[in-house]
Amino acid sequence: MNDFWLALAQMVEKCEIVIDRPKGSRHPRYEAVVYPMDYGFLRDTGAIDGGGVDIWVGSATVEDGVVGILATVDLFKMDVEIKILFKCTETEMAEALNTANSGYQSAILVRRNQHELEER
Repeated sequence: MNDFWLALAQMVEKCEIVIDRPKGSRHPRYEAVVYPMDYGFLRDTGAIDGGGVDIWVGSATVEDGVVGILATVDLFKMDVEIKILFKCTETEMAEALNTANSGYQSAILVRRNQHELEER
């Protein structure tokens, strides 16, 4: 499991974070969905939907910013994705999870081991 988190952290470090849905903005197709924090993607990466790897950017001040992922299943698009949780507080992780569990989409939260984060 350790190698997964390190690889994900390296990906975030190497790729530009592009925020295309700032905090408070609405989803372009689903007006009821309001983003509780900045949301975007990693430039020059690939995801199943043809875009970049999705990322939620929170307000925590931690050295190694990858604190978890959301694993999502979208029954409308019939796809599965992960969304990186970067510098998110516990409250922000819960908000991202709540946002992802709407409409045709379901999600689970996978937290990075807190002990590992403290050792870094």
